[in-house]
Amino acid sequence: MTRRAFSILAAAALASPLFSQDAPNLAGQYRDTANKLIDAALIDHDGLDKLSYLCDRIGNRLSGSPSLETAIAWAAAQMKADGLVNVVTPPVKVPHWVRGSESAMLLEPVAKPLTMLGLGGSVATPTKGITAEVVPVSNFDELEKKGREGVQGKIVLFNVPYEGYGRTVAYRASGPSRAARLGAVAVLVRSVTPVSLQSPHTGALEYNPAAPKIPAAAVTIEDATLMQRLADAGNTIKVHLEMEAHMLPDADSANVIGEIPGSEKPEEIVVMGGHIDSWDVGAGAQDDGSGIITTLEAAHLIVKLGLHPRRTLRVVFWTNEENGGAGGLAYREWVGDQILNHVAAIEMDGGAEKPSGFGITGRGDAQTILGKVRDIGKLLERIDAGSIQSGGGGADIAPLMKDGVPGLAVRTVGTHYFDWHHSQADTADKVKPEDLRANIAAMAVMAFILADMPDTLRTPPAATK
Repeated sequence: MTRRAFSILAAAALASPLFSQDAPNLAGQYRDTANKLIDAALIDHDGLDKLSYLCDRIGNRLSGSPSLETAIAWAAAQMKADGLVNVVTPPVKVPHWVRGSESAMLLEPVAKPLTMLGLGGSVATPTKGITAEVVPVSNFDELEKKGREGVQGKIVLFNVPYEGYGRTVAYRASGPSRAARLGAVAVLVRSVTPVSLQSPHTGALEYNPAAPKIPAAAVTIEDATLMQRLADAGNTIKVHLEMEAHMLPDADSANVIGEIPGSEKPEEIVVMGGHIDSWDVGAGAQDDGSGIITTLEAAHLIVKLGLHPRRTLRVVFWTNEENGGAGGLAYREWVGDQILNHVAAIEMDGGAEKPSGFGITGRGDAQTILGKVRDIGKLLERIDAGSIQSGGGGADIAPLMKDGVPGLAVRTVGTHYFDWHHSQADTADKVKPEDLRANIAAMAVMAFILADMPDTLRTPPAATK
């Protein structure tokens, strides 16, 4: 999951026509079907087997890597094996950043290796590295107060305690350029996580073209606070940083798309999915292997149970969400005018801890939309996933939402997601089987009903003629 996914939920243009206020009661109409899907999901083993294969046999999947392309080929074959049709892998050009060798060493006032991960998109240090004094700051205001006189020629350490991902990630994203503008030669960022066992967390930075590009890396909470204590005690801190990070020409990649064709209105589409790429550490289990496997297995169960939604249910695994968003943009271009017939989009990119429900964002009569989705949510109360709140979407469906497609996002309890996020610890063991099954159940029910209900969250223009 990227920073963009936390700042997407906006809608303020012309409203699309909505379904009728007097549509049939969805909870009553679909209770038996929902219970069948939930029952099947709660005893499902295939989803966990697929996630384990993806994580343990293929591994992490950064854009441009051979492992991502292996995962794409595997996913297309798996969609076909699970009964999806019209399986295609439309090509997408993606950025190709390579980490290379990297290390950091505390030299003064004590000698100690620092545990670090270069930030995605960072430039390299000079061949022999950078050795410089470290200046810790706890926020941007403190950085600005130090000014060029206090920062020039030094390494800035952003030692910022975690105050929620959406707020704290700004130091990872824009910190390097803000420090570079004042003459810093490199940046270290305290990992954006509430918990650390000497585990650094990577993620993308966003260089400002108006500032010099300087090397940037994440360090652990333990190492960040150590350097802070040393500085507070009046010591001069000196660090040596070496990074080989570099960009290569854009690489060939692809989205992966498969469908359950609609039985009555196949031209109308409900799309659901997650991103198949991950960072180059860990195994991309929670972020976002769990998302793509949840959507795939939800579709698989719909096929296995012989259910045929009125509209087409399309599963999409978007590529390059983590460090570019090329997959989501390419999908929007690929569908072209067919965007008018996309009636809903669901993205899962928040991990597969215990689901609590869905967020929903749509244009027009928000309360009517919210009420209809809450009616579906009643069917998920038996698994404690019936909470339906305003605010849904995600980075990959954002281009669809801009054109009026209602966007939904799976919500979970989110207790530990950012403990593992973008780190070596994001491995398959972090996904509890019972939680994955509950997510599959919630996704299957929501997606099927959105694709089958008499009316839709967005009436396609063709239907109004």
